[in-house]
Amino acid sequence: MHIISGSQNQLMATEIAKYCSTNLCDIKISRFADGEVYVEINDNIRGKEVFIVQSTLGDANIMELLVIIDACKRASVKEITVVTPYFGYARQDRKSKSRTPVTAKLIADMLQVAGANRIVTVDLHAGQIQGFFNIPVDDLTARPVFLRDIRECRIPDMCIVSPDVGGAVRTRLFAKKLSSPMAIIDKRREERNKSEVINIVGDVKDKNCIIVDDIADTCGTLVNCANALLTQGATSVRAYITHGVLSKNAEQKIIDSSIEELVISNTIQKDCDAVCHTKVRQISLNELLGEAVRRIVNKESVSSLFY
Repeated sequence: MHIISGSQNQLMATEIAKYCSTNLCDIKISRFADGEVYVEINDNIRGKEVFIVQSTLGDANIMELLVIIDACKRASVKEITVVTPYFGYARQDRKSKSRTPVTAKLIADMLQVAGANRIVTVDLHAGQIQGFFNIPVDDLTARPVFLRDIRECRIPDMCIVSPDVGGAVRTRLFAKKLSSPMAIIDKRREERNKSEVINIVGDVKDKNCIIVDDIADTCGTLVNCANALLTQGATSVRAYITHGVLSKNAEQKIIDSSIEELVISNTIQKDCDAVCHTKVRQISLNELLGEAVRRIVNKESVSSLFY
């Protein structure tokens, strides 16, 4: 097999290759003066099984991934597996209003038309997005890694909290594994990236609350949820988020907030010096994805990685 890295997840791709006892494929990615992507693969990959590691965060990364897929297809590879730890545009998975797009389906179509034969991703915003593809999709989860970290922290009197009704299933799985109670925050979102907490379903008084969610973008929702929980008598609030987008001044919001700690995974490559301060901690999913790649190559079951 050959593992190819795009620009977004180079550190993760390097560790995945190391886990699989191989090296990254030699690839040159550059841009023309007008921003167009140019890709040149310098290794012979004819007839090989290729894994392309690239999160689709932002339009530039999506286009870069599509160009890499096309280059591999035209190099006569055997099979192309796209390892996209963060699947961008997943929040646009349905028509929320009239005359709006379903962009998650558009991205799925683009990847398939470009030549992808399989998708490996982590914690899709909505599991139904798998149905947008006509190829196999392995939607891995960061839950086992997060659970191990929570247990190691030995937090007493825990309550697992969902920041919205849609995340109740995810929260219930965490609560069941940790034998902890759960709570759900009922919120209203009038516009993108802005939400208002309406009510808290569950008892959080004198509890150390742990919010679990898939995406933290501007972190406005997290801060509002934390304030609401503390108002209801919670002792402390932490958050475990799979995809730390942390756009605009999100990190500063967390630093200034009442949240004790925000734990994110490395599905989106961040500057470690900028991210790893007292309140934001990043943990690795390299081993999880590396094991998934190894099992796919060896035609082994991947299902045990979901638990």
